[in-house]
Amino acid sequence: MTINTKYEKPIPLKTEDNRPYWDAADRHELAVQKCTDCQTYLHPPGPACSKCGSQAVEWENLGSDIKATLYSYIISYRPFLPGFQHDLPTIIAQAALDGRPEVRIMCNLLECKPEDVQIGMPVQMIWQDITEERALPQWKPTD
Repeated sequence: MTINTKYEKPIPLKTEDNRPYWDAADRHELAVQKCTDCQTYLHPPGPACSKCGSQAVEWENLGSDIKATLYSYIISYRPFLPGFQHDLPTIIAQAALDGRPEVRIMCNLLECKPEDVQIGMPVQMIWQDITEERALPQWKPTD
């Protein structure tokens, strides 16, 4: 993908809790945090399990061929932050991962007209290289 040198949106920061997620995204892969005590997937990641409170969490790399089903969405006709004004209308969605439907990821749905979006539609993760060091996971409809 071509790197956009004029990227205007805020770039997500890597923190102690989310670094493995963003490191994987930068390689065009998806890594999801998982509690080793109760086996619950945790997204977004954190320092402890949101279900049982355990700090015994690890990262599971799910690779680069990520498919999901659209679980929920909204269509925004106004930018929430500077830089998003060129993306209107924006489809902000939640996708349930195929094979792991309990894992739901917030996402931007690209390459889709607002009138074509529907709950239950199949989507696939793609990556948008925004700087030399950072790639953003995005989603697009699949057949």
